Amino acid sequence: MRVKFSKMHGLGNDFVMLDGISQRLKLSPDKIRRIADRRIGIGCDQVLLVEPPREPDADFRYRIFNADGGEVENCGNGARCFARFVRERRLTGKKRLNVETAAGMLQLNVLENDQVSVDMGAPVLEPEQIPFGADRRAESYPLEVHEETYTIGAVSMGNPHAVLLVDDVQTAPVTSIGPSIETHPRFPQKVNVGFLQIDSRSQAQLRVFERGVGETLACGTGACAAMVYAHLRGLVDNQVEIHLPGGALTIHWSGPGQPVTMTGPAMTVFHGQIII
Repeated sequence: MRVKFSKMHGLGNDFVMLDGISQRLKLSPDKIRRIADRRIGIGCDQVLLVEPPREPDADFRYRIFNADGGEVENCGNGARCFARFVRERRLTGKKRLNVETAAGMLQLNVLENDQVSVDMGAPVLEPEQIPFGADRRAESYPLEVHEETYTIGAVSMGNPHAVLLVDDVQTAPVTSIGPSIETHPRFPQKVNVGFLQIDSRSQAQLRVFERGVGETLACGTGACAAMVYAHLRGLVDNQVEIHLPGGALTIHWSGPGQPVTMTGPAMTVFHGQIII
């Protein structure tokens, strides 16, 4: 099966974009893993698939597959790339899009200078809905890892996130404890792990160990979750510029019950075809 694709990235978080509307695609976990492989495939953090919507008020359906072949609920950097991709492929001429995901509806707005703003919806903080094993909702939770206890925030942005405050993201134990938190039994669907350094009330730095991928250059939902946790603790204002290894995202959130808005770039790298 010969498949057309586009390679895109949002702050270095890279994606293989597949148009499932104008071409027929049959994907399996093995095929996803081969596409994502950086040695024998195209190489990416996630494979993103455009499909016709199922909901009457949606423009498209947006599906996300991690490099390990597993399908996940949401991806903020991917959503921005999705908005540019459907316009570049002339699947739509709209600048405002309603996109159906496994986590619910996303609203995407294409701006000037390759920027895209995404209404990510309101964060989920109830443990059973994240899902996270806890008796009741709290601002922070103790989590035992390698016989040490860490304090984390637990937030869902359509996908689960654990957030740890650190003094220095450069020396944070991302690769040493990230995998253990990702697969911690208190997170039954695994979890993305963010290591957050607060620089001021409007500036922060973040590294993310993503579920099913490993550390990436950027994570949009991770930046949203980190901002929510910091805001709940009174450490930041309503708008924060979060610097990730791949670049910066602007995150706005005014408090519980309100949607999180993420703004950042989306770039096309190249187009091609692959036989899978």
